[in-house]
Amino acid sequence: MDPGAVLDNIIYARASTSEHQYNLLLGLAAKMSEEPFKLLIVHLVIVLFRVDFTGRELAERQVDPQTIKSCKSLFCSLSGLRLMNSELQQKLAQMLSRFIKIAEESNVAGYMTNQVIADPGGGVSSDPMKPAGGHVLACAATVRLMFRKGRRVHHVSKVFDAPNLSEAEAIYFLCQIFL
Repeated sequence: MDPGAVLDNIIYARASTSEHQYNLLLGLAAKMSEEPFKLLIVHLVIVLFRVDFTGRELAERQVDPQTIKSCKSLFCSLSGLRLMNSELQQKLAQMLSRFIKIAEESNVAGYMTNQVIADPGGGVSSDPMKPAGGHVLACAATVRLMFRKGRRVHHVSKVFDAPNLSEAEAIYFLCQIFL
């Protein structure tokens, strides 16, 4: 394949805020109705939300249990370490809903990458790394994969949430080919 021709078929945009990311998706939806696309990727879907809403999050250990129970505008993320306000939850849900709608209407594969956060209180048997974004992000995905480094050059890919696949891991390695 000609590398130039391949690159000509890729549209790339870098968002600077979570609102900008949402607006880019809206603009892309219009473009996708005019031209055929096969794949839609949003890299690190949660990162801009975490930046934009940082001042509005509280560490769980800084809020007393009574406040947590009585505050209806907060929800617990999967990590159990952060509480996010309802505005963040709503904005993230809107963006994910738009992403899914665009992928379905345009008949393209949608792929999102995410960050993980440490969960030191998760227990001995549980994974110390949890997906950032909580239940809102987890529910938006049909298939969820976790990639991690293994021993030496090996890496591990784990299917941990898929409607038609059982939980499983595969070991692989990456190599760099010089032409």
